[in-house]
Amino acid sequence: MIRKYLFKSERLGFRNWLTDDLPLLAEINADPDVMEFFPTVQNLAQAEGFMIRMQKQLADKGRCYFAVEKLEDGAFIGFIGLSEQTFEASFTPCVDIGWRLAKKEWNKGYATEGAKKCLDYAFNHLNIEKVNGIAPKVNLRSIQVMEKIGMKKVADFIHPLLNNDERLKECVLYEIHR
Repeated sequence: MIRKYLFKSERLGFRNWLTDDLPLLAEINADPDVMEFFPTVQNLAQAEGFMIRMQKQLADKGRCYFAVEKLEDGAFIGFIGLSEQTFEASFTPCVDIGWRLAKKEWNKGYATEGAKKCLDYAFNHLNIEKVNGIAPKVNLRSIQVMEKIGMKKVADFIHPLLNNDERLKECVLYEIHR
């Protein structure tokens, strides 16, 4: 099947969400290892709600956490992209870069490759001036990706949506400018 991608990196295709993605996204969101730095795993209804929000963001703003496939075989592996964060903080609303990939696709450089391409898309296609990255301090893998793509740490903060989670509430804020 030939997919229509919004843009591509060397090994990845970035596209809008399709109904067929729902069971695969739900499987990723139900994996405790993938969701280690979130309060809980997520169910099918939560995955569907996420997909609907991403489709709406893409239609309204030209960006979202994009569905990502490997170009070599068209396999859906998760998401990488740009989404607006609106929780209450001194730096919000902001455009956030984020990713969530199936565990079997970890340690292959996909998050870094995809995030770099999303920054290029943000700066050169969408004319966004600044992109932020947010992660709990304990999420060293995501922090490493943010640093690899050239983001700089600008603050530590208590995430208001994680305030009751002792392990996750202390977060870092990274940013990169056009």
